[in-house]
Amino acid sequence: MATFDTTRTTYGSATVAGQVTRFFHNALSSVQNWNEARITRNALSALTDRELEDIGLSRSSIETFIGR
Repeated sequence: MATFDTTRTTYGSATVAGQVTRFFHNALSSVQNWNEARITRNALSALTDRELEDIGLSRSSIETFIGR
């Protein structure tokens, strides 16, 4: 007697679902990284030149430090 396994996914559907999930995860991660860099950039920009010098930065090196 033959039986059919109906609980398995169709071939390739798990791959597509994984790609969609990965796409949204990467998009969310990119937005989070951008926001963290924005917050850090704003905090460093609010410091005085003297405070920046104390931590070893200059105003022109903020973008390099954050890494665009």
